Amino acid sequence: MSRSEQRRSVAAPPPPVIGPDPRAAAFFDLDNTVIQGASLFHLAKGLYRRGFFPTRLIVKGLWLQTYFRMVGRENPEHIADARSAALSFIAGHRVIDVQAAGEEIYDESIARRIWPGTRALAQVHLDVGQQVWLVTAAPIEVATIIATRLGLTGALGTVAEHADGVYTGKLRGDLLHGTAKADAVRELAVTQDLDLARCFAYSDSFNDLPMLSSVGHPCAVNPDGRLREHAEELDWQIRDFRSGRRAIRLGLIGAAVVGGVTGAVSAGLAVRRMLRRR
Repeated sequence: MSRSEQRRSVAAPPPPVIGPDPRAAAFFDLDNTVIQGASLFHLAKGLYRRGFFPTRLIVKGLWLQTYFRMVGRENPEHIADARSAALSFIAGHRVIDVQAAGEEIYDESIARRIWPGTRALAQVHLDVGQQVWLVTAAPIEVATIIATRLGLTGALGTVAEHADGVYTGKLRGDLLHGTAKADAVRELAVTQDLDLARCFAYSDSFNDLPMLSSVGHPCAVNPDGRLREHAEELDWQIRDFRSGRRAIRLGLIGAAVVGGVTGAVSAGLAVRRMLRRR
């Protein structure tokens, strides 16, 4: 019997008590933790339908995001490519226009994709008076819209530079990804007088291990395979709000994506179909 199997045969530890504590807060990843799928995809799809950019600009960005989520590896060149692709979506557009489109896109595509189980978890923290923050690599604009609509405390996200109300095509700081998320949480803890040992963090991705490891109460939500294994080894809480059928389907989609990365023409056609789907 493998170590992972041995872990599964032992009763799961009881969940930590979520109670009134002014120095505790909860930090939630966004994609596949709070919402089903990738927020950047939903944003880009909505902007594309509104004529913000042609199809060719979105293909590279979507496949880079897929690469990160499925392969889970980082190097400076890939990070730079991802940053460039993401910024190309909004460069030259007015901030007010992107924000207005984001509000509409939330109603059209994102609201119905909120995981009810994760939403309920966040509400438990809010109900006892704890702060609840989204911490995501997604653009701060979409992260703030989601946090506001859900009644959360706020959001930390990737910030695109703008001048005179127009996006410049540059980032202010770095992508909020991997270790950058943990750094942002630590900085927020200082400004908000939080004790990270009493805080909670929720994510689906092994890439968020730095953030999960920085708090006293980490929880894997809808976890990918590597995060689930890690969580089982350390007796972390695991919450999976996907149905068995849904989880299997997501796994098959992931395998299909990885297998199709080398087919650039097929990828482009698939992305075009997804963008046009109502």
